[in-house]
Amino acid sequence: MTQALAPSTSSEPTPQPVPLGSITPRLWTRPLRPLTPETSYGFRVIWFAAFILREPLDPWQQWAVIHLGELLPNGRPRFRQVLLLVARQNGKTHLCKVLALYWLFVERQAMVFGTSTNLEQAKESWEHTVETAQQTEALAARVSSVRIGNGQQVLSTTDRCRYKIGAADRKGGRGKTIRRAIGDELREQHTWEAYNAVTFATNAVADAQIVYITNQGDARSVVLAALRRSALAGDDPALGILEWSAPPGSAVTDPAAWAAANPQLGRRMDPAVLAGPAARVSQPDADPAELAGFKTEALCMSVDKLDPAIDPVAWQACLDVGDLAEQRGRLAACIDLNPAGTHATLAVAAVLDDERVRVETVHEWTGPSAAMALERELPGWVLAVKPKVLGWFPAGPAAAVASKVADRRKEGVYSWPPRGVKVAEIRGETPAVCLGLSKEIAAKTLAHSGQEMLDAQVLKAEKAKRGDAWVFTRAGGGNVDAVYAVAGAAQLARTLPKTRKISRHTRAAP
Repeated sequence: MTQALAPSTSSEPTPQPVPLGSITPRLWTRPLRPLTPETSYGFRVIWFAAFILREPLDPWQQWAVIHLGELLPNGRPRFRQVLLLVARQNGKTHLCKVLALYWLFVERQAMVFGTSTNLEQAKESWEHTVETAQQTEALAARVSSVRIGNGQQVLSTTDRCRYKIGAADRKGGRGKTIRRAIGDELREQHTWEAYNAVTFATNAVADAQIVYITNQGDARSVVLAALRRSALAGDDPALGILEWSAPPGSAVTDPAAWAAANPQLGRRMDPAVLAGPAARVSQPDADPAELAGFKTEALCMSVDKLDPAIDPVAWQACLDVGDLAEQRGRLAACIDLNPAGTHATLAVAAVLDDERVRVETVHEWTGPSAAMALERELPGWVLAVKPKVLGWFPAGPAAAVASKVADRRKEGVYSWPPRGVKVAEIRGETPAVCLGLSKEIAAKTLAHSGQEMLDAQVLKAEKAKRGDAWVFTRAGGGNVDAVYAVAGAAQLARTLPKTRKISRHTRAAP
């Protein structure tokens, strides 16, 4: 089925019809047997929403509850965990509310638990659920109490069942035996603490079920990514997936991609709400962060990062294979270490004759002993490279190692620091250094040779807010110590006194 747009009254080409949103997800776990009212509790959820709540489920929601409600021959839910992915503004909140009320008032589960990104967001969904229960004639008399305060929100029924909520953190769900749970916005769980707190609270319940409802995330969404991989691989027969998403490689302006990720497209969602932003983020000068956000929010596509610190197109434009051999007398160097102490980088930079600053990494240390190797081997590398200045970030992970190196007076048979090398902290605010590198790249006043490790880290670097400013994040997307090292080296190179080249034909004054 398609929904035709209004006919054109001008000489412009008639817009192509926009497909209706797909009721069936693009990726989903196939049922073990035909799904009927006897083999899925989802049919009862549909009836409950339509005739008790008087808030019918939309077609895609009906499809979802039928499949997530699949039952085994023994009557237990087939899936202990269900991963449901769909783009934003397609009715996830309504589906969560209906499921919670069904489990509470029809199945009479003793504990239904809900989590979201934070307690305030979880509370908003919980309040909608409570309001519906109190205003539904068939349910209101069975609401025994509603408790709000002291960080607790609990809806209790006369059947001694409770619906509680908690933030997605290590404390959520602990101390409870959970029979049913809804995990909203799983993409925001960047560690396993919240997942473990809730999941292991269901271990004593043979027929427990957790439904995770979310759109796609980025490289930090480690829990979502791991569960999705496992579900698609079929590693765990009790883990199911229902995913409405645009196929990989889809153009953001492709209506078919919109329809794959948005089952409400052309129903409750006007195609125009996607068409305008899609056209904007597809422009060559579009903000990479806005493009990434559109992909995750509107197309339910995974991206490496949501707020890139460095424009990958601009970084590629700065590629100029070369070396710093002719700048050996005006090099600046910088070291940095990741927080775990497992990866460190020594980088150098120099201002070229055309006023660009060339950066490159000289050496990297990898593994559990990287910090110790950096401390032990750095003097030798500095002696070999002979930079005018060696710097580090005094508030960063490399500070402890660097201070030990700076305090040395003897290293083997040579003195430290080598003659002509200044060893010092990088002065100024770290955000200013990070922004400086980003601006150099955007302005194409930087040159690099496309080193594999540096490229990988640059393309993973994301902004971590520090008030009104930002720094390169070290979380989720891998190491960024090389990015910090080249940023520091570039700044130091820009602050070195300029040296004037003297021609070999110049004579000394008499």
